[in-house]
Amino acid sequence: MAVYDVTDEDASALDSWEGPAGLFRKTRLRVDTMSGELLCWAYVLDAYEGGLPSASYLGILADAAEAAGAPDDYVTSLRHRPCRSNGL
Repeated sequence: MAVYDVTDEDASALDSWEGPAGLFRKTRLRVDTMSGELLCWAYVLDAYEGGLPSASYLGILADAAEAAGAPDDYVTSLRHRPCRSNGL
């Protein structure tokens, strides 16, 4: 799991990316981190259709993690996860 600090604009973009299909709901949860406790938003899968995340979705996550200074091994693991080809 990763915790990201995002702008309101980015949060709206995430909502539009995750929300329209009706598979996810947004909820708040308390997260214990090495820096202390945080109250965070999370997307919870309401239904599962199976399959892998798209390459573009994982790319966006990896780019954001890299920009936020995430450890190299984490970014590398995101970039090498199994995924489906875009457009399929």
